[in-house]
Amino acid sequence: MKEKFGMGKFIIHLILLSGIIIVAFPFLWMIMSSLKSLTDFYNFSFLPESIDLSGYIYTFTETGFLRWYFNSFVVAVVVTVSNIIFCSLIGYTIAKFRFFGAKAIFLLILSTMMIPTEMLVIPWYVLSSDLHWIDSYWGLMFPGMMEAFGIFLMRQFMSDVPDDILDAARIDGMGEFKIWWRVAMPQVKPAISALAIITFLGNWNAYLWPVIVTSTAKMRTLPVGISLYGTSDAGGIQWNTIMAMSTLTVIPMIIVFLIFQRQIVEGIALTGTKG
Repeated sequence: MKEKFGMGKFIIHLILLSGIIIVAFPFLWMIMSSLKSLTDFYNFSFLPESIDLSGYIYTFTETGFLRWYFNSFVVAVVVTVSNIIFCSLIGYTIAKFRFFGAKAIFLLILSTMMIPTEMLVIPWYVLSSDLHWIDSYWGLMFPGMMEAFGIFLMRQFMSDVPDDILDAARIDGMGEFKIWWRVAMPQVKPAISALAIITFLGNWNAYLWPVIVTSTAKMRTLPVGISLYGTSDAGGIQWNTIMAMSTLTVIPMIIVFLIFQRQIVEGIALTGTKG
């Protein structure tokens, strides 16, 4: 039986459509602006008078954009893999082993989530300076290699893995490390997906720490490179070029969302219910 499309559903669809327009308009405006010449940009029309790719050409030929792109990709991928491995390993240990101080350690890890990032910047910088990690990949990556939120998330999901399965693996002669990797990890794939997506997006868009720890153009990440290009590097703001850079920056995010949109929605929902 065909469901009646009443006034209530019309209002709901109208609200959803308004939300889509509000969210999508800045992205569409950014893409349209990236196709304008600098003169055309200041006309503030939505559509370009003519397609102009000078912003993209300048981006690839006159800036360090590809290097910034590579840096962001390396940092985001390495930190994501590190979080999946170490956070799941710690979460599994805290959830499945009974030892003195386990609860205190977990509470101590949770307490670090209440410390604002801004308060950690100085200790991170001092540590980076002492270890000669300033303006290096290690300096960019080490603060995010193991996040308290990831440990909390994985511990919650690991708690639901049946002990009987783990005991059966031990009876079969599997070692603890192999049990974690081959038995426990497949049971928590939704949590791994959520952690991977959240970590990758967070590091791809990170700005505060990268702008502090990098001192040369070759080690900048995309957010830092684009922001500094618009001020000091270019000697003036070429907005069409900045829009071209921004458009190229969000492409990986759009691809990730289109491929993993079901996992993203499920992951966000699961992190809410488990929290």
